[in-house]
Amino acid sequence: MSKNIKDIINDNIKVTNDLLNQIDNIDAICSVVLETIQNNKKILLCGNGGSATDSIHIASEIVGKFEKERKALPSISLSTNPSNLTSIGNDFGFENIFSRQVEALGDEGDMLIAISTSGNSQNIIRAVDTALNKKLNIIIFTGQCGGETERFDCLKLKVPSNNVARIQENHILVGHIIAKYLEENF
Repeated sequence: MSKNIKDIINDNIKVTNDLLNQIDNIDAICSVVLETIQNNKKILLCGNGGSATDSIHIASEIVGKFEKERKALPSISLSTNPSNLTSIGNDFGFENIFSRQVEALGDEGDMLIAISTSGNSQNIIRAVDTALNKKLNIIIFTGQCGGETERFDCLKLKVPSNNVARIQENHILVGHIIAKYLEENF
């Protein structure tokens, strides 16, 4: 088992190290998130499964605090309300659980951070389509292939891996970088 543990850690190090090739992209992502907050707009996030909890984690770092006391900033994960998720899923289909919330809560100039390791989740695709129609800024977090999200012309964090665990580990890393960037620059 210890060899497997070492392999997992080394794989994480390699993928994270490869992310260094995206410093300019990550800086652009941080800048547009900061600009959204500076314009008195809010950050919406969504994802499924582990990406749902990543969206919750990142939203909480923005609303609460990351490393230091500061003003609360407006961010919400669309993955958190079971009443919304189940009623929308039941009445409109699971593929609409996020798009319906973007329609209700998103305003022009807000931001949607859509998280999908495969880039193929239909509820994520529909949320992005709705965000585009409502003129939200969009950032997509995905894996190296990007899946169906490749068709969208927006900022993307494409973690250089096909391994879901490594992708999610790096999504959280960049979420923490965003939170730190907001605390240092807002």
